[in-house]
Amino acid sequence: MGIDRTPRGERSAAVLALFTDDGDPSLTFITRATTMRRHAGQIALPGGAVDDTDVDRADTALREAREEIGLDPTQVTVLGQLPALWVPASRYDVTTVVGAWPGGDELSVVDPREVAEVHHFRVSELAAPETRVMGRHPSGFMGPSFVVGDQFIWGLTGHLVDWVLDLAGWALPWERGRVADVPARFLRD
Repeated sequence: MGIDRTPRGERSAAVLALFTDDGDPSLTFITRATTMRRHAGQIALPGGAVDDTDVDRADTALREAREEIGLDPTQVTVLGQLPALWVPASRYDVTTVVGAWPGGDELSVVDPREVAEVHHFRVSELAAPETRVMGRHPSGFMGPSFVVGDQFIWGLTGHLVDWVLDLAGWALPWERGRVADVPARFLRD
């Protein structure tokens, strides 16, 4: 269940860390449909597997975001991408593409077979120390997690959000000894 930063080259995917372009940016998340084979009902970044027609990982992330939540790729400024991470739970090398978006257009579920909901959480809320916990999976795996309202962001997504907050200089000190068990509704697999 851990995250190893060394890509394996078996299968590739890309996710989009999409921030609004304003003074207190928000980050877009999805809740995966409960019918999905992997990570059902979990909070995630929009994205998915690389297709043969994708030019690069940014193309993959933008295509998937269009298919899942109706994002117009021409409205996104790609700022860069993070190194690929190997995720044993899904057996994918996952590249995170970071993009800025002016907002305004409503993003909503396009494919309910893949996505149940769309969420936008402010960076200030995600970075707030009271939002931050170490999420503990029943297997014993622990990683940076976020409790936002009734949502629990953990696993790969929690690691990626933690990483992006650090890289962007938005992270605030928080109590890494504060542990919360991952709620059962976010454990479906």
